[in-house]
Amino acid sequence: MNAGPTTEGRLMRVSEVAALFDVEDETVRVWVRGGKLKAIRTPGGRGLRFRREDVEALLSSPTETTA
Repeated sequence: MNAGPTTEGRLMRVSEVAALFDVEDETVRVWVRGGKLKAIRTPGGRGLRFRREDVEALLSSPTETTA
């Protein structure tokens, strides 16, 4: 059974972050491009992954869903 996107030590995917904030995947990518959320590029540079603590910091921010 999968423990979910907040499993300690595991990086989160764009779709997991988007589901957590109830936004589209592209909104998460806009946040990355705008510097609102830190991302890690996957090998090859095409995918994005997110540290749990960075996502939680944005989630606790009072303006977390303003693109």
